[in-house]
Amino acid sequence: MKRTLIALGLSVCALPALAHDITVGVSWSNFQEERWKTDEAAIKGALDRLGADYISADAQSSAAKQLTDVESLIANGADALIILAQDSSAIGPAVQAAADEGIPVVGYDRLIENPDAFYLTFDNREVGRLQARAVFEQQPTGNYVFIKGSPADPNADFLHAGQLDVLQGAIDSGAIRTVGEAYTDGWIPANAQRNMEQFLTANDNAVDAVVASNDGTAGGVVSALSAQGLDGVVPVSGQDGDHAALNRIALGTQTVSVWKDARELGKAAANIAFLMASGTPLDDIPGATTWSDGPNGVAMNAIFLAPLPITRDNLNEVIDAGWVDRATVCQGVPSGQVAVCN
Repeated sequence: MKRTLIALGLSVCALPALAHDITVGVSWSNFQEERWKTDEAAIKGALDRLGADYISADAQSSAAKQLTDVESLIANGADALIILAQDSSAIGPAVQAAADEGIPVVGYDRLIENPDAFYLTFDNREVGRLQARAVFEQQPTGNYVFIKGSPADPNADFLHAGQLDVLQGAIDSGAIRTVGEAYTDGWIPANAQRNMEQFLTANDNAVDAVVASNDGTAGGVVSALSAQGLDGVVPVSGQDGDHAALNRIALGTQTVSVWKDARELGKAAANIAFLMASGTPLDDIPGATTWSDGPNGVAMNAIFLAPLPITRDNLNEVIDAGWVDRATVCQGVPSGQVAVCN
């Protein structure tokens, strides 16, 4: 599936007539992660091209605040909602309230398991596979640590399931030993760093690989490894294509970042929200499939975009795509070490 409007079966002429009386409200869990600003710019740009208005609220990592944020967005005239859930279970009443008022909801990047919500994300289980595969290629044996995502985000378990798809055989054979595994509350890098520091202490620094579930947690892991002189020695995974992570890949302190082009996800969310606000039923969204692999088996309409693993060997992909500039990727990289920085 191409990650464009055409991939969703949409083109500008296929969309309803541009209408300034459509307002899309976006509820963000927070702006801590670098990538959400990129997502927002893509959503705003797409809505602007469609002639729709954009309103938003930042829950600041509070599930309770997000509930009131959604109420405010509805009160302020949102005809459709895009929700990046802080807590996928806690947001349920707000989604139901929107549905009761006939306001369609796009569950953005994180699962909101409700048949009245449209689920738009990347294939997170595949992201986990790509993370684990890259680390396993560097370190097929030894002591592994798993730094998982937030326990309130179903993506954390989808990612870990994908990681185990690749690594379970080696774990069962004893080639890989799991010497640490922890969720990261709120996906906060400082929490990941503390978890990693504890695992290093508990194992006398005998850690051979770390499967971290996003670039923020990977940054925390690398900080913990650096304090012990292990950065660049222990392979570390991540995801999102954060600029700092791409620089770490060039420097050799992070092995892979699975790039999910947030610009494409944002554009897709804006177009889906616009279509639904214009009266298109969930079942008629072009490119949608029926998906029911969530924890409760709820059947939902969904679209999954394809991720791409970025390593030292293909850093040019993110540069050529205009995601990041060469200077940012190559900052501090000695000459001759990485092809794209030469």
